[in-house]
Amino acid sequence: RGLAMLIGRLAAAGSRVRSRRTAVTVVATLLSWAGVTMNATSSKLLSAAEASAIDEELFQSFSVDSLMELAGLSVAAAIADAYPKSSHMRPLVVCGPGNNGGDGLVAARHLWHFGYRPSIVYPKRPQTPLFVNLARQVEDLGIPLLHEMPNQMDEQHDVIVDAVFGFSFKAGGLRAPFDAIIPRMKSSKLPLVSVDVPSGWDVNDGPAGDGADLEPDVLISLTGPKLCAAKFTGSRHYLGGRFVPPSILAKYGFAQPAFPGTEQVVRLS
Repeated sequence: RGLAMLIGRLAAAGSRVRSRRTAVTVVATLLSWAGVTMNATSSKLLSAAEASAIDEELFQSFSVDSLMELAGLSVAAAIADAYPKSSHMRPLVVCGPGNNGGDGLVAARHLWHFGYRPSIVYPKRPQTPLFVNLARQVEDLGIPLLHEMPNQMDEQHDVIVDAVFGFSFKAGGLRAPFDAIIPRMKSSKLPLVSVDVPSGWDVNDGPAGDGADLEPDVLISLTGPKLCAAKFTGSRHYLGGRFVPPSILAKYGFAQPAFPGTEQVVRLS
């Protein structure tokens, strides 16, 4: 009887839908009511091409800064779960010049509001309004915004957050100032958290094997895990992205596991 009702709803909805995009949204939503997934699996890993296409679709209905805010909040929530402030009060968030770095700036701001006392290394600062405002927001909270890695890094901090390259890393050697920053991060004894794609990893193939790749203890995938996540050997893997509409999940054939309660992240392993 339940299936018959579902089919009836689909038929009625289909007769009223004129665009393919709206049809996908209606079907995906109705199937989610019934607990059915459209050819999707929560274990699917996204290729670089798929992840880029999903981002482009999200940008049609979300602004860059709103997506960055949601992603950064997810990152902060995962860090708070993995490393409570009672033992890891002083995160060092290392930010690159792109969107991965923007996620890191937002995460640091939320961590401050969670009661942590973060510091940020942000050596290359774009002068576009989005990134200028993100930097001003953390400075207004009194969060230290550093141009280089601190000399007493392991003594002054409790965990390192890698928000350097992520999805934007291109193989071929590190350029200044990151040719000095990445080795410092690799040599540290502190636990390491990477945002979406560990810096120095190819999105599809994983570690480049040239000494520039980090080995995080915690990985926070955003929207969906990328193919490189299959090479992750750390202790905890989280998924953030409680903003992807059913139409996109259905179109690209992947699913997100249920987010508990009001949580912004779900632990995958």
